[in-house]
Amino acid sequence: MGPTFLCELGLFFLCTLLCSGHAQDAVLTVEPSSTIFIGETVNFKCDMKEGEHTDWEYKIIMDGREIFNSSTNKGLRLKVASTAQSGKYSCSAHRKSSQNTKNSNTVSVTVKAGKPRATLTPGSTIIPVGGSVTLTCSVGSSAGWKYEWFRRDQNTDVQIRTDDFNVRVIRVSEGGIYHCRGRRGNPVYYTDKSDDVTIEKTISNKVVVKGRPSWPQIFSGETISLTCEVQEGGETTEWEYRWRGPNQTTQWTHNNYWIFNVSESSSGDYMCKSRRRDDSYSSTEWSEAFNLSVSTVPSPESSSFLILMIIGIISGVIFIFLLLLFCCYRKSRGFTDDQRVSQVEDQQQVYSSLLHGDRCVYESIRWSKNTENGTV
Repeated sequence: MGPTFLCELGLFFLCTLLCSGHAQDAVLTVEPSSTIFIGETVNFKCDMKEGEHTDWEYKIIMDGREIFNSSTNKGLRLKVASTAQSGKYSCSAHRKSSQNTKNSNTVSVTVKAGKPRATLTPGSTIIPVGGSVTLTCSVGSSAGWKYEWFRRDQNTDVQIRTDDFNVRVIRVSEGGIYHCRGRRGNPVYYTDKSDDVTIEKTISNKVVVKGRPSWPQIFSGETISLTCEVQEGGETTEWEYRWRGPNQTTQWTHNNYWIFNVSESSSGDYMCKSRRRDDSYSSTEWSEAFNLSVSTVPSPESSSFLILMIIGIISGVIFIFLLLLFCCYRKSRGFTDDQRVSQVEDQQQVYSSLLHGDRCVYESIRWSKNTENGTV
């Protein structure tokens, strides 16, 4: 076989394919997605892949049944009204000038009842000092969605990121209530808005908890007052306060104190945080924990025993003290008696009677007598 024969054979087969209508299949596209919702508008487009020709006659087929026929439009715009419109769709086109017929691929279309709801997922609900957090919006498993973002400030929804609806993930650095919704198609079909997500911005002010009374031991039934103090310029701003204890977390209040009667279950860590009154979504971090330890009130039996023990100790001390005083008194009294006896013995002089013929030398002794006026 020569080259000329091969070329002629190739041209023959090409012509055969063209004449039989199978040179190239048609392509059916469904927009915005093969999964659609009641109320959406779906667009079917049958593309012949042969450029623009006006002599085609188009058919849209659902489950083997023709639902659309046009000699001018190669597409069908259909507003979905029922789940019964779910099925297998295809298209075919017949070219009048050449009797060429093309059949498309098959697309399975699923119609869902109800309106979808967007889902907003935060990377975190707390913005760190000087930082930001990410928010992600999604709509189920269906495709083709664009997204609108909203932030509520002072009870008003403000749309953000209006320049680009293709953004599915955004980064925010301001506190507030955020939500999103999906949109797609022409005319535009909207999902329900997502649930609200509250984002709080952390400010740099520090807070500290102080307790009164400041006794080292608190008994059940006593009253304690905790105070939340804002540091670093807090005195120039109006604040609201929130408390967290072992049993509860309070709502925001204008009072910076928390007064309550304690019980054994009150033992634990207490913290507070604060926010500006004019900005409900910017707050401080939680303070360092203030540890409260509550002791049980002593029982009457133990109190009586303690009192008796104290009385016994005091009585013993008093007894020993009196005994020492008595000993000192006896010792002092004995010394005085001995001294008096010694003086009496010294004063008692023994004189012998004078006998006739004794020669003695006598001294003149002058006795002293005590009188009221002195010694004579």
